[in-house]
Amino acid sequence: MSKKLSKWLVAAFALVSSSAAAQVSAPKYSNEFLNIGVGGRALGMGNVQSAIVSDATAGFWNPAGLTKLENKYNLVGMHSELFAGIIKNDYLTFATPLDTASALAISVIRVGVDDIADTRRLISNNVISYDSIQFFSVADYALLVSYARKSNLIRGLRLGGNAKIIYRHIGDFANSWGFGFDAGAQLERNRWKFGLMAKDITTTFNAWSINTEELRDTYNATGNELPKNSVEVTLPRLVLGVGRDFKIGSKFTALVATDLDLTFDGKRNVLVKTGLVSLDPHIGAEIGYGGIVFLRGGLNNLQQFEKLEGGESWKAQPNFGVGVAMKGLTLDLALSKVADNSSVSSVIVSLGYSFDK
Repeated sequence: MSKKLSKWLVAAFALVSSSAAAQVSAPKYSNEFLNIGVGGRALGMGNVQSAIVSDATAGFWNPAGLTKLENKYNLVGMHSELFAGIIKNDYLTFATPLDTASALAISVIRVGVDDIADTRRLISNNVISYDSIQFFSVADYALLVSYARKSNLIRGLRLGGNAKIIYRHIGDFANSWGFGFDAGAQLERNRWKFGLMAKDITTTFNAWSINTEELRDTYNATGNELPKNSVEVTLPRLVLGVGRDFKIGSKFTALVATDLDLTFDGKRNVLVKTGLVSLDPHIGAEIGYGGIVFLRGGLNNLQQFEKLEGGESWKAQPNFGVGVAMKGLTLDLALSKVADNSSVSSVIVSLGYSFDK
């Protein structure tokens, strides 16, 4: 590349960056749909996976775990419903070892609310017309391409990364495209497992496009200012994990693990919160019998609430799960309570199949 061309590219990049800077925002919960989690095993353990994940879902939780795949072809699909079925969370992944030291995975995620009624045209000339009601969806999509490789320098060290493309849409009103990168590592020492997952390490960018013509009449009637096209930035997040497995007799196994989420976008309602970093711990456990049946539990979403009678208290979200694995087929079920004072729970069902031919 010539020096003249390099100078032109640098100048163009600087011009684009300076013109877009005034329209860039970094909201606290940008792309939060990617933090809900996937897989019945993980969600039944309170989203504790960074150090222990070793199946096809590692493409989401920590791509370094893909190097532990035992079969040539690995498929996992999941469906869950949040808030009494209002929100649908769907996930599908395919993973395969490339050789004895590396692996590849492709994952697709969709979180959305469908059949939302658009009643803006319900009343026309003081006449109610139900035929004018239209329906739209609000949905977030993510495509993750994951690669992992065993380290040649340190025994037991595995490294991995994700490239992700994000598409979000709000009916015909707005949509955005985004991209970003994650990096992960796992290390094993005897029965101890350690994990590190760095999400959005370069920050993830979402470029929003607003259909102002679709919104103009409503905003003018309500006296609000029309939104503008903008760029939304997702700041990095670190997940540190540690776990240990145990053998109990000849048939039983046990696994205990914990993850610590570190965010850098200001104070959150978590256990430790400062202006620089917030720390959110969660723990999980799994008991297995004969490698066939598994019982799971976990605690996450530790938050502080104001009591009606005054004062504050801490509450955590309990999670429970069960799994069955036989001849390459795995079925995992999980139940998560989404509100402490409600019987409403989210049900997670995931099915996996691993084979060689």
